[in-house]
This record gives sequence, C-alpha cells and structure tokens, in this order.
Amino acid sequence: MRRIVQTWWPLAASWLFMATEGPMMSAVVARLAEPEINLAAWGGIVFPVALVIEAPIIMLLSASTALSRDWGSYLKLRRFMMHAGVVLTILHMLVAFTPLYYVVAVGLIGAPAEIVEPGRLGLMIMTPWAWAIGYRRFNQGVLIRFGHSRAVGLGTLIRLGAGALVLAIGYLTGTQPGIVVAAGVIACGVVCEAIYVGLRVRPVLRDQVRQATSVAQPLTLRTFLEFYTPLAMMALLSMLIQPVGSAALSRMPHAIESLAAWSVVSSFLFLFRSLGYAYNEVVIALLDEPHAARSLRRFAAFLVALTTIVLLTIAATPLATIWFGRISGLKPELVALARGGLWVALPIPGLTVLLKRYEGAIVHSQRTRPITEAMVIFLLADSALLWAGVAWGQVAGLYVGLTALVIGLLMQTAWLWRRSRPVVRALLIRDCGN
Repeated sequence: MRRIVQTWWPLAASWLFMATEGPMMSAVVARLAEPEINLAAWGGIVFPVALVIEAPIIMLLSASTALSRDWGSYLKLRRFMMHAGVVLTILHMLVAFTPLYYVVAVGLIGAPAEIVEPGRLGLMIMTPWAWAIGYRRFNQGVLIRFGHSRAVGLGTLIRLGAGALVLAIGYLTGTQPGIVVAAGVIACGVVCEAIYVGLRVRPVLRDQVRQATSVAQPLTLRTFLEFYTPLAMMALLSMLIQPVGSAALSRMPHAIESLAAWSVVSSFLFLFRSLGYAYNEVVIALLDEPHAARSLRRFAAFLVALTTIVLLTIAATPLATIWFGRISGLKPELVALARGGLWVALPIPGLTVLLKRYEGAIVHSQRTRPITEAMVIFLLADSALLWAGVAWGQVAGLYVGLTALVIGLLMQTAWLWRRSRPVVRALLIRDCGN
C-alpha cells in the first residue's frame, strides 16, 4: 500500500494541479466582458473541438507507461508520436483557419450564433495544443515507467504557474476578450509543461532507458498498432462526447446558460475525477508486482469513498454557492443551475476511480479491445439520453447532459469490470501460488 501511495500521490497532484486550471480560467473569464458568451464559446466549441483533434495521441501516456521498457521500444514510440503530432496540428489548422470551421461549429455542433466567432478565435490560439499534448504525455509515460512520477507533478505545477501568469495579465489589463484569455491560458500552460518534461526526461533516457535490458519480444509496428489502436479509438470516441454534448445542449432549453454552466461544473468535477485519472497509470505500472492486485483494490475503494463524501458535503452545504458564486463569479441564476447539477453528478468521481482501475488492468494485459467496446457502450447510452432530452425539450440542458454522463459512465464501468475479471483473477491466483 505504501508503494501505491508513493506512486499515486505525485500523479494525483499533477492531475489536481491540471484540474485547477479550468476553475481558475472560468473565474477570471466570468469577471471579464460578456462572460456567458465567452464561457459558452470555450465550453461549447473550442475545448470540445480541440479535444477531438488531439484524441488519437492522448492515450500515449498509458502506452508509454506500458511499453517504454527499453531503448528500442522508446525510439519506435517517439517516431509515432512525432508523426502523429504533425498530422494532427495540420488538421487543427485546417479547422481553425479555413471555412471548414463553420462546417464544424455551425453545421455539426449547431452552436448559437453569438459564440461562433469567439469560438473560432479561441481555436486559432489553441494551434500548438495537439503536438504539445502528445509530446508531454509520451515523455511523462517514460518518467512514470522508470520511477520518476514526482517529476510529472512538478511539470504540471510549472504549467499552472504559466497559466496563472497569463490569467493575471488578462484580468489586470482587461483589454482582451475572455475567449482569448481562456485559450491563451491553456495553450501557454501546455507548451511550458512540454518544454519542462522534454528537458527532465533527458537524464532518464541517458542513464536508465538506454541501459535497460531489451525486452524478449521487440516492439514492432504491428504489435504496437494492435495495442494502441483500441486505445486511440476509445480516446476518439470519448472526445466525441464533448461536441455531441455541446450540440445537444445547444438545442435544449436555456442553451446559453447551460453551456456556460457546463464549462464551470465540468471543471469543478474534474478536480475530483483527477484523483481517479491518476490511478490508471498506477495500476498499469504496479500490477506486475506480487500481491499488488488486492492492495490496488483496497486503495480504489478508499478513493471512491473519499471523493464521493467530499463532493456530497460540498453539494449539501453553502460551499457550493461559495464556489460557484464568489470564486467562479457566476451570476445568481447560473449559480442555482450549477448547484442543482452537482446533485446529479454525485456518482461521477467514484465511477471514474473504478473505471480507471479496470481500464488499467486491461491495458496491463496488453489486450486493449475491451476498452473500445466499453467506450462504444458509453457513447451509445450518452447519445440516446441526450437525444431524448432534445426531443422532450422540457429540462435545462445541463441536467440532461449530467444525467446522460452518469448513466453512460455506469454502463461503461460495468462492462470494463466484466472484461477485466479474467486478468485480475489470474493475478490473484498467481499471488496465492507465491
């Protein structure tokens, strides 16, 4: 258990630092001109579209943690990362700087007219995002694999500091639109973190990766694609949730209010979900060790209880009003909408912990197809409920979106639990034999 905590807490700190980025940004943008328009443009267009574009390389963190075991494997993974980063950056520029943007924002998402042009400006500023994300996550996986998870947390702290500087400049000058500040914070932070991680990994590559014993079965393009393609498909499908959700919320009652509140509520929930996201790489890295399966299960139960109890306490007390009103700077009507959304979202942090535990076990087995299967189940359930909400048209989009998210996560987690049982059972039998 001590080893689990030592590996987990720097990663959790990293995710938590990253999770504070969204609330910080929302709090400042809410205090600039036209806050609802700019928050809706960020949450309804810029962030979901940027996430979809980067989806094929977002799982490089898990892939690098699992596969960067020797120098040959590292070089092959780095080559893939570089090529994919260039292709996705070109795709991002095509969407942001050509008429293709209107096909996406107006034709597919159906965004309200007020947020279309601010959304395009924000997407232009986010151009470095995809390559920086791939480079950062790939090298973070190497650091985790070779026992340097604390460096990941420090890198995210640097990212947070860079973003805070941009926020301070944007708030104090007050001359730039909120969407420029929001996109500038995220883009600048990610690039600074990528630079730090690239420098920090160099001695690890020289002293550990180059010296590591070559794996018995060298990594080939075929084996890598068999391993990574289901992960990339899962990431792509998961990123579709954002634009699908934005499109649905744009067609429900109180569209602008729901889109504005969605970006703030989802950023707040990410603070709690980050503890579960960090657990995925812990499971991947440690499940090989003797008697790890039982300890990992106990620690997951602790995280589920902790995140659920803390979120319940906030939702049931004036702390929610303080957060959404005084800290996030939302108007009273949006505060009431966001507070109601927290009650709907109560199961989300705990489900995230369980989902990442089962997902980590499947990635550890290097048979990753069940992860894509589970994401397809999630997307079908989530989309069906969003469609029903649009057809009914009687409930604010925020509540429908959060309900669909909860039901989808529940079904996804159940499928991953079922598909990970043989892996966990085999490890428990191994431990009993030892």
